[in-house]
Amino acid sequence: MCPVTDRIDPDIDLAGRMFRELAVRTGDSGGITRPSFGRGEQIAHDMLRREGERLGLRVETDSACNLYLTLPGRVPEDRIIIGSHLDSVPCGGNFDGAAGVLCGLSVIAGLVATKARPPRDVTLMAIRAEESNWFAASYIGSRAAFGRLASSELSRVRRASDGMSLGDAIEAAGGDVARLSAGQAHLEPARIGLFIEPHIEQGPCLVTEEKPVGIVTGIRGSFRHRSACCRGRYAHSGATPRQLRRDAVRATAALVMAMDEVWDAAERNGDDLSITFGQLNTDPAEHAFSKVAGRVDFSLDVRSLSSGTLDWVAGSLAEQVGRQSRQHAVRFDLGPKTATLPALMDGGIVAALQAACSAEGVPTITMPSGAGHDAAVFAGMGVPTGMLFIRNRNGSHNPHESMEMEDLAVAARVLMKLCLEPPR
Repeated sequence: MCPVTDRIDPDIDLAGRMFRELAVRTGDSGGITRPSFGRGEQIAHDMLRREGERLGLRVETDSACNLYLTLPGRVPEDRIIIGSHLDSVPCGGNFDGAAGVLCGLSVIAGLVATKARPPRDVTLMAIRAEESNWFAASYIGSRAAFGRLASSELSRVRRASDGMSLGDAIEAAGGDVARLSAGQAHLEPARIGLFIEPHIEQGPCLVTEEKPVGIVTGIRGSFRHRSACCRGRYAHSGATPRQLRRDAVRATAALVMAMDEVWDAAERNGDDLSITFGQLNTDPAEHAFSKVAGRVDFSLDVRSLSSGTLDWVAGSLAEQVGRQSRQHAVRFDLGPKTATLPALMDGGIVAALQAACSAEGVPTITMPSGAGHDAAVFAGMGVPTGMLFIRNRNGSHNPHESMEMEDLAVAARVLMKLCLEPPR
C-alpha cells in the first residue's frame, strides 16, 4: 500500500476522456443540453456510475437519484464529499458543473491507482438538478439529499415539450417521491467532515488575474423579481406633451438609473453588491414606433454577500418605485419575490485551500461567488464547506465555455492535498 506521504497524481487523462464522451453524447448543434432528470443528465450519471464501478468504489443513490461514489478511508467518520452537478442549462457548455465532478473523479482515480488509503472516506457526489431553468427551482438535488425539498415543488412542470412534473421525472429516473414528500434525508450534516465543490468560474476574474484557480470566500445571496412590469398609458408620440405622458419606458429607465446610483453608493461604502436588470422589453403586440409605451416588462436580480446589504437595497428599491411612480404617473408591479441567503465558506477550509495552493506552488486569489451553487445548501446545513474555482474563458451558460485541462489538473492537485491532509 502506497504511503500517503508519497506524491499521488490525479488521473487527468480519465477526466479528459469523460469530457469528450459527454460532448459527443449530450451535445447538439446549439451547445450542450443536459436537462434536469432528462436524457442528457441521465447519460452523464450513467457514465459516472460506470467509472465508479470500474474503479471498485462503493456506489449508492438516494431518493432524488443523487449519485455517491465512495473510496473508503482509514476512518469512515467525518467523510470528505467532493461534489457538483451534471445537468446544464439549454444550449450551455460542457464544463459548468461537470468540471467539478470530473475533477473529483480524477482525484479518487489517482488514489485508487496507487492503492492509497486516505485518512477519511472520500465521496464523490454527482448532484441532480442544480440548474433552476428546468423546474423553476434551484438546488433540487442537494436540498432533497437533506430532506429539504418541499412536497409542493414536486408538481412543478419541466420546461420542455414533454411537460413532465418534477415528481414524475424523479420517479422515471428511479427515485422515491414518497420519501422526498415525507422529508426523509439521506445526508446527516454531523457525519460530514467537509464538503468541497470545484467549479469553473463563471466570470472573468481568474482570466484577468492570470490565475489558474480561485478560493471562494462566500456565495452571494439574492433577491429577484423575475416578472416585474411598469404600467403607464399608450399615447401618440407626436401629439402628447411631455407633462401629460405616462411613459412606461421613461419611468423604467429612471428606475434603472436610480438603482445604479444605489449600487454606486454601496461600492463607495465597501459593500459587496451587484444589481442587474437582465430583461427589459415593451409589448410587441402593442408597441409601435410612433407610440408612447404604456407597458414595460422587466426583471431585477440583486446579489450580495451581506444580508444587511440586501435588506438595504430592498428598502431603496421600494423607495425608488414610489418616487418614480409619482413622478411619471405610472404604476410598478414587481411581481413575486424570490430570495436566497448568503452562504459564507468555512474559514478553516479556506485556509487549508490556501495552504494547499502554497504547498503546490499554485498562484491563487480569494474571491466571492456571484453565482449560486449547491455548496450554499451544504453551508446552510452547517456542513464545513469550501469552493475552488477553475479558470474558464468566455463566461458560462453558453456553448463557448473554455476551461484548459492544465487548470483542471492544478485544481485536482490542490484537492488531492486536501483529501490526504484534511483540516481538523
